Amino acid sequence: MTKQHIHIGTESPDKGFDRFVDAWQRAERGEKINTEVHLNFEDLSMLLAVITPRRLEVLRTLRQQGPMSVRALATTLARDYKNVHADTRALEEAGLLERTESGTLQAPWDVIDAHLSLVA
Repeated sequence: MTKQHIHIGTESPDKGFDRFVDAWQRAERGEKINTEVHLNFEDLSMLLAVITPRRLEVLRTLRQQGPMSVRALATTLARDYKNVHADTRALEEAGLLERTESGTLQAPWDVIDAHLSLVA
């Protein structure tokens, strides 16, 4: 079974665009291309505003225990519902969480590969 993998990091929009163009050109030449999913931020401060330690805890819990409601997640984490709701909303908007058909939240990624460039 293939693991669901997402790359998270800091990257300029130009570099992301160049990666996209390269993949497009390889596809046009008929080369086999492995699908990659990337979530990039312009700088480290933007990344850390979305991927906080508490939100990583949310992702880890959903990955380990499976889909659940925000209320069940808040109970499991022993955290305030309102704060967990805000965290799950931010993670959903970033594409790191998704809703199941029944409306519960799930973490679709097996692996989150983080890459930080400390030099511009």
